[in-house]
Amino acid sequence: MPRTSTVSRTTRETSIELTINIDGKGDSQINTGIGFFDHMLVCFARHSGFDLTIDAKGDLEVDGHHLIEDIGIVMGQAFDRIMAEKSGIARFGEARIPMDEALASVVVDIGGRSYLVMDTTFESEK
Repeated sequence: MPRTSTVSRTTRETSIELTINIDGKGDSQINTGIGFFDHMLVCFARHSGFDLTIDAKGDLEVDGHHLIEDIGIVMGQAFDRIMAEKSGIARFGEARIPMDEALASVVVDIGGRSYLVMDTTFESEK
């Protein structure tokens, strides 16, 4: 049985519907209105082997912050539902991947304590 979850979230700033199947083939349908973010989510789906569908709208006239943040919240909720018992899933994972001019380093622990460190600079305000 595929491990799939669909989560919806609507706030004053965003409206999101996300479906993920962690036993998929890497297929995706992504529509956030933020081109580079869509590209990164498509790559995430392809390289993870997860099927991912996201239909999201937000106050992009302000900037992409609310939409990106809320998609992260919704994706976390979807993963939490899928992995409620965490059976058959390794708790830890890590990867270092060179992509174009960047070196991405990711360490994941699904033990239940959320934390993010992002060391980057942005070239524009948005």
